[in-house]
Amino acid sequence: MQLSIQNLSKTYGNGVKALDKINLTIGQGMFGLLGPNGAGKSSLMRTIATLQEPDIGTIHFNDIDVLNQPMELRKTLGYLPQEFGVYPNVSALDLLQYFASLKGVSSAKDRKNLVDYVLEVTNLTDVKRRAVSGYSGGMKQRFGIAQMLLNDPQLIIVDEPTAGLDPAERKRFLNILREISRGHIVIFSTHIVEDVKELCLDMAIMNQGSILLRQSPGSAAAEMNGKIWVKRIEGDITDVQNKYRFLSNSYNPDHSITVRVYAESVPGEGFSSATPNLEDVYFFHLNQEVAQTI
Repeated sequence: MQLSIQNLSKTYGNGVKALDKINLTIGQGMFGLLGPNGAGKSSLMRTIATLQEPDIGTIHFNDIDVLNQPMELRKTLGYLPQEFGVYPNVSALDLLQYFASLKGVSSAKDRKNLVDYVLEVTNLTDVKRRAVSGYSGGMKQRFGIAQMLLNDPQLIIVDEPTAGLDPAERKRFLNILREISRGHIVIFSTHIVEDVKELCLDMAIMNQGSILLRQSPGSAAAEMNGKIWVKRIEGDITDVQNKYRFLSNSYNPDHSITVRVYAESVPGEGFSSATPNLEDVYFFHLNQEVAQTI
């Protein structure tokens, strides 16, 4: 099972280059697409999902030429966009029964078994008779996964699914994605570094329509061993931001600030070595791209 993207580019009518020669090969399991808002992640997801056409490039999923055979891809695709609508005052059970019939499940018994299964997988069985429009944000996202699973998709795309969820809902949603990634390709698009760290064994960092890094989260962080340094500072951190390759900062209970910087060796007095993490990798590549454009 493999998704292959080659030389994919897209420029919108307003001149914004959303995709710039994207090349990716994605195999089975959970793949994280990490980048800030406006990086081009949603444009890439929509293009893979056949909701828009690129200017140039190719996409193949197994033996399907996606851009020339969009209906074949849609038969095996599950897509959860950033936002999706629900019918007011209609229960999850009735909606899923309806969607299952639209997807060609004609037998009432088969529909019941399928709907019961996806409700169980998404932990919605106990609230299946409640109107989906009254669900919490996390429950709506889980309902989105439930309807997506009705056609047993091989390729699953979820676009910024945890944005706005409270911590408990986020954990529950990530656990569901982790389970369904077995035997599928799941592309998980997000700007939340922690989600990729928890969930994905493979990833890419994207910004301004380009892929900045393609690597596993663990190996990307390991390559920064001995190059991440921290220092506790009282007051303004502007000098540190200007003088060093600044990555991030965090506030301490005593109101001091701990800064994290990248350097090949000890950058200055008061700095100590720190264990690198995926957030360091993320900010390093985003900052490096900004520096190259100045």
